[in-house]
Amino acid sequence: MAKQIAGKAKRTSKPKAKMRTVGKTKWNTKDSVFTHLFSFPEYQLELYKALHPDDQDVSEADIKTITRDCVVATHEHNDLGILIKDRLMIFVEAQSSWSPNIVIRLMSYAVQSLMDYFRERDVYLFSSTKAECPRIELYAIFSCERENMPETLSLCGEFFSGGGCDLDATVHFLHFDEGKKDIINQYIMFCRVFNDQIKKYGYSPQAIRETLRICRDEGILAEYIKKMEGEIMDIMTYMFDEENNKRLFGLEQQRIGEQREKKQTAINLLNMNLDISIIEKATGLSKKEILELQKSK
Repeated sequence: MAKQIAGKAKRTSKPKAKMRTVGKTKWNTKDSVFTHLFSFPEYQLELYKALHPDDQDVSEADIKTITRDCVVATHEHNDLGILIKDRLMIFVEAQSSWSPNIVIRLMSYAVQSLMDYFRERDVYLFSSTKAECPRIELYAIFSCERENMPETLSLCGEFFSGGGCDLDATVHFLHFDEGKKDIINQYIMFCRVFNDQIKKYGYSPQAIRETLRICRDEGILAEYIKKMEGEIMDIMTYMFDEENNKRLFGLEQQRIGEQREKKQTAINLLNMNLDISIIEKATGLSKKEILELQKSK
């Protein structure tokens, strides 16, 4: 369920404090660079101003974070929800590959958070008095390079083009704009530098170090990287571990599937009373494995 984190306390005349230190192990096993970056009010404010450049009457104190508990403990969060002055809910999800299902995901985040918004304010929705409802905006940031990226995608348009669905939601897509250096474009540039370094160095610490060095030197999320380099290294290292585990699991499942197919082929050939030497060549199984299959028939 969604829950709100209290907004940042009002600034005093003291010097600007450094960003808070984030607990490495538990934090990094559930979050991505995207959610870590936008856990800080100053970057949430930059994100809001990138989406609403004409609205200058907003400060960090006006923004509250909306978070959702993760259903699967090992799931990596890559989404953000913020509430601005009780009047606007913005939900953003970052993706490296295209998926139309993002409409359903973002819509479900918004519905859960909206119900919590009313619950926390003791709003009785069965009252005859019209409730004050915050406006909702849905965005998806895609770091992938894809031709003909749509500006928006709607639930009805994508899933029910023939009509027949009374519920709809529209997601606005944010992709790289060479003419801008706002925090959205910097995040996308960070992802692309990262992908380039993976191509050069594979999933290695060197790819992470080079990504951070290049982005620092080129002014891509430079302040964030300078202050939080250790935490970012941990997040990205964990991501590498997860990617490698997924890859190894996939290879193991592929091997098991191939072995199952070989055994089934061998059983079929045994039923045809073919010589074991022929079955060995046809399946790649050893004589011992084929004899065991013959016994178990």
